[in-house]
Amino acid sequence: MVSSSVSRRQFLHSMASTGALLTLSLTNLKAEQPPNILLIFCDDLGYGDLGTFGHPTIRTPILDRMAAEGQKWTNFYAADSVCTPSRAGLLTGRLPIRSGMCSDVRRVLFPDSAGGLPADEITIAEMLKTAGYRTACIGKWHLGHLPQYLPRQHGFDYYFGIPYSNDMDKVRNLSVDEQMEPEPAFYNVPLIRNEEIIERPTEQHTLTQRYTHEAVEFITENKAHPWFVYLAHTMVHIPLFASATFEGSSRAGRYGDVVEEIDSSIGILLRTLQEMQLMDNTCVIFTSDNGPWLQFKQHGGSAGLLREGKGTTWEGGMREPTIFYWPGKIKPAVISDIGSTLDLFVTIAALAGTELPQDRIMDSYDLSPTLLNQAPSPRREMFYYRGQQLYAIRRDAYKMHLITENEYKADNQRTIHQPPLLYNVDVDPGEHYDISSHHPEIIAELKTIVHEHTKSLIKGKDQLVKRITSP
Repeated sequence: MVSSSVSRRQFLHSMASTGALLTLSLTNLKAEQPPNILLIFCDDLGYGDLGTFGHPTIRTPILDRMAAEGQKWTNFYAADSVCTPSRAGLLTGRLPIRSGMCSDVRRVLFPDSAGGLPADEITIAEMLKTAGYRTACIGKWHLGHLPQYLPRQHGFDYYFGIPYSNDMDKVRNLSVDEQMEPEPAFYNVPLIRNEEIIERPTEQHTLTQRYTHEAVEFITENKAHPWFVYLAHTMVHIPLFASATFEGSSRAGRYGDVVEEIDSSIGILLRTLQEMQLMDNTCVIFTSDNGPWLQFKQHGGSAGLLREGKGTTWEGGMREPTIFYWPGKIKPAVISDIGSTLDLFVTIAALAGTELPQDRIMDSYDLSPTLLNQAPSPRREMFYYRGQQLYAIRRDAYKMHLITENEYKADNQRTIHQPPLLYNVDVDPGEHYDISSHHPEIIAELKTIVHEHTKSLIKGKDQLVKRITSP
């Protein structure tokens, strides 16, 4: 964590003009061309929704193979438990509370929101552009739908996707049953290419196919350059849509259809990389923005043995199935150390050989020594925010809950715990057995970490506010 008076504009200009190299712990990775990065980000995928993470009937042979031949991370966390702050944390390497991309009033951005990712935040795409990367955002953005907040204002050369969640812009109030048996016309969601709306409402049955096609086209057109593709799938967010090929094909129902189509999509991308002889120089990362939307029951996925799901700071809300795949560079392993989507910024910077911004606090750790040499992960702690309030902290095996609250349930009671709850999530990942009375010394240690974290924290201006309209 470093700070100085260097501005964002000065940082980007100096990196572009000097091509300065990152002085991090990465060793022996100075290829003639830096590696391509394919970051595949699902929406609302549960910890237990892949075959390799324990689902008995959802078939994910491509992801299972990637996990077997790459690194499967079993303690990897999203930056938040809902869409907007989670995506902000991933792209900036900073807790969303620092950028104002979380709120106690509105937890995500909506079509009537006034804000978005601030211009002074630096994204992975902006960082990679200074090293000559071609960059594309394909899929769900959800960091601001107004023109000044769209992806091309944040370092992406190309954008194709929807600007927010696929259940927004409802044409009328829909029952839960209607949302579970949806029609595309129920949602007036726009499909955008760069800044132009090309379809409205979006035909959602073919979104996964079209995202895949766009990614293949971008990779093909830019194969002579290093590239970064951020493929943020709309699925498996409710409403669920699959193409005709996959609809009704899974033993796990509609939800399984959608997950299996994403798996097939990844297979197409890997074949494309192999055919273009890019696989040896491409790092593929797969994870999700938050846990399953349990309100929708069998259409909402599963957190496996973890407790609760989307919207909560229980493990099921933020611990995600995560795979790193890079044949010849990443050796097969199961990594049980802690990692986070927050760490992708510095890790990708290390792999690409780019410099880090020096004018802001970063919440990102370099995981490249773990990826390349199976060194221990440098991340030992994880902060669990709900809106702008710190609800829990994990340090090594122990997780302390200061506040708990369910989500999307009739009994969403907010409880402040005195003393805090304490779980050993290595022994008890389902958070069933409170051991606070047995370990007052660990409670004291974790409280000290919380104090040090919060005493100098500067909260960003709330970006999730509603637009003020004339009466």
